[in-house]
Amino acid sequence: MGIQLKFWTKFLLALMMPVLLACDDEVDIMLGSSTAVLNIDAWVNNKSELQTIKLTLSQPYFENDQLPPGVSGARVRISDDAGNWYDFTENERTRDGSYTWMPATGEQLGIPGRTYQLIVDYQGETFEATCRAGRVPPIDSITYKFEEGRGPIEDEYRAEFWGNDLVGKGDTYWIKTYKNGKFINKASEINIAYDAGISSGNGFDGVPFISPVRGKITPNEVDSDGQREPSIIHRDSLYVEIHSISLAAFNYLNEVIDQTDKIGGLSELFTSTPMANVSTNLANQNPKGSSVVGFFNVAVVSGKGKRLFLF
Repeated sequence: MGIQLKFWTKFLLALMMPVLLACDDEVDIMLGSSTAVLNIDAWVNNKSELQTIKLTLSQPYFENDQLPPGVSGARVRISDDAGNWYDFTENERTRDGSYTWMPATGEQLGIPGRTYQLIVDYQGETFEATCRAGRVPPIDSITYKFEEGRGPIEDEYRAEFWGNDLVGKGDTYWIKTYKNGKFINKASEINIAYDAGISSGNGFDGVPFISPVRGKITPNEVDSDGQREPSIIHRDSLYVEIHSISLAAFNYLNEVIDQTDKIGGLSELFTSTPMANVSTNLANQNPKGSSVVGFFNVAVVSGKGKRLFLF
């Protein structure tokens, strides 16, 4: 009896398999409603250009067909431990949640070793965060190298930047690349370093940045089929910046990479570690008040650019 039951079970499964594989109906995932949470995107630096802090409200994960709604009517300020204040004003025309500050001649937001505090007042609540500005090494040069294609990968030029981590353990950096003036910002292209390596236990202090960090400035271009294609061609230019970030910001960006750079796509939502809000260094003055997400970092920046000429 047991053998016959196993046989018919396997037989029925074999008959059902084509039906199961052919099912491609849409599946509506019913998620519970949630209260919108204030998101503060406050990554500012010492460059002599317009500095922007963005305030938005969170939205459900699958409702991503439009940008999150901007927050209007907030008061946004930064102070430092030298008694300076920087008031960010809202764009009254767009009211899209952008609050800006433009340094006047001689003003600088982001001095190595100085501690900064962000203060955001919104709807009767006050949200705060602190950050100590770090230091950055200069970029010595950018080089291009030709690599012959292998398998489905075509011949291509790849780029590297060259520079030495500063002596002294614990420096953390965000290396940003701009191709022809456009910031390359896919999750797979986030390039962060702990000293000259990629993690705190690497032991690469005060030496040239290691190859995985140097070479990650090459954009990750793919075609419509998801196959990698040459990303740097004749007359393309790359501009690379090293931004100092706090250790908390380094950990935050690692969490962002882990949550967003999913090789398995949507299926990983159900097979990998459940997604959750990444960490934040922001807090409500009132521990029982509204929640807040986002991050605050004040960076010191070095940069260098180079164009590729083949003939």
